[in-house]
Amino acid sequence: MAHRTTLRRKSVNTFAAGFLAFLMVFPVLWILLLSFKTEGDAIKAPFEILFNTGWTTESYSTVQSRSDYVKHFTNSVVIVLGSTFLGLLVAIPAAWSMAFVPARSTRNVLMWMLSTKMLPPVGVLVPIYLIFRNLGILDTRTGLVIVLMLINLPIMIWMLYTYFREIPGEILEAARMDGARLREEIVHVLIPMAVPGLASTMLLNVILAWNEAFWTLNLTAAKAAPLTAFIASYSSPEGLFYAKLSAASVMAIAPILILGWFSQKQLVRGLTFGAVK
Repeated sequence: MAHRTTLRRKSVNTFAAGFLAFLMVFPVLWILLLSFKTEGDAIKAPFEILFNTGWTTESYSTVQSRSDYVKHFTNSVVIVLGSTFLGLLVAIPAAWSMAFVPARSTRNVLMWMLSTKMLPPVGVLVPIYLIFRNLGILDTRTGLVIVLMLINLPIMIWMLYTYFREIPGEILEAARMDGARLREEIVHVLIPMAVPGLASTMLLNVILAWNEAFWTLNLTAAKAAPLTAFIASYSSPEGLFYAKLSAASVMAIAPILILGWFSQKQLVRGLTFGAVK
């Protein structure tokens, strides 16, 4: 009886997990389906689309000829990698100081940093826009690197803080007794021990920066426009071109989906277990 109950529970859990996974993947599959339809077929009823056997790559050809995909892709890569590495340069020392320098206000500082993520971005859009315009970094990769680094910095510091807290402080003290300076302590002792945490933090920041739309749409026009602007260009006052919009969306999300697929084990490991157990 116990064996039957366990088997039944496993079956129910497996079905529930599969159903939830299908619900999460379904939007991506639907966009992929629409991208191979004509504009006329894409606006039909869902069941008509599913059972319509007409397939075409016309939308991909149109998107490729109308927009410079390589330019938008390059902008996205530069902005994402730039904001990630710049964020790590700031987050690693900040997380180290919070993790290994005792202070009563550490938790309060961390909560304050996370609270900034609750602020609606539109609330600070105007001052940031004016600052960027006056500094001459509006519609530039540099400006987007800075703003994406700043909006994701609280999450990076919080994650690295939790990983660093799991590293025994005695190891760092031993390094100091051996004559290691602060830079050597962080670079040669702390970072190698926190590689899983650093990797998961980097991957999460890459995903967040790649999918950021609000700031990239409001702080760019043409020169530094990433793939989010590439997708938005197919939404016009005349209406939505569903097939072309779907094709542009597939071309934009494909790189990050591939990256997430190959790095999912590292991401889950870092987010679940931290740096050192």
